[in-house]
Amino acid sequence: MEVNGQSRSARKHQVITEAATTVFMEKGYSGTSMDDIAKLAGVSKQTVYKHFSDKEKLFTEIVLATTDRLDGMIDLVADIPADADTLEESLTRLARGLLTTLTQPQVLQLRRLIIASAGTFPGLGTTWYEQGFERGMATLASAFQRLADHKLLRIDDPLLAANHFSGLLLWAPVNKAMFTGGAQPTEADLDRYTTAGVRAFLAAYR
Repeated sequence: MEVNGQSRSARKHQVITEAATTVFMEKGYSGTSMDDIAKLAGVSKQTVYKHFSDKEKLFTEIVLATTDRLDGMIDLVADIPADADTLEESLTRLARGLLTTLTQPQVLQLRRLIIASAGTFPGLGTTWYEQGFERGMATLASAFQRLADHKLLRIDDPLLAANHFSGLLLWAPVNKAMFTGGAQPTEADLDRYTTAGVRAFLAAYR
């Protein structure tokens, strides 16, 4: 049976993963039990095990599924037009999108969770890094190389430039959030980080 194009099994799978995400974020990997997840999902523990054979596989799916959220951001990166007149505007729009996506509370919570679990699941952390952050940096590096080919940027090492760009934007708000667990940056904060970061980047690379 399907509802809105989604089978009953698929809907239960989604409910379980959403519940598991919530519990893992609140309690961490070691503090979470399959009973906790089943209770929040409103299903039996047997149903959870029917979809996921163990807690590690459920945790792995949740972590790796978040890399899909970066696809829209990567599309935005790849779409920077090679136009000198709109370069600062395009980079500002890109920077704001990066900041908005990567400072969302759930993204920051997940980052903390992955770091906290790196010793237990080093391969998972590596895969998440490669499929998420590293893939984004590679795409940004390619975009910067294209802009350099059009003489809009002066770049010797596109990947290093991509890391400089993201670092100028994310260093302050992400580090503050990671260490203090404080509130999400305000819209005014994000605007300030965006404007200052893009101007500093262009001062170095244009």
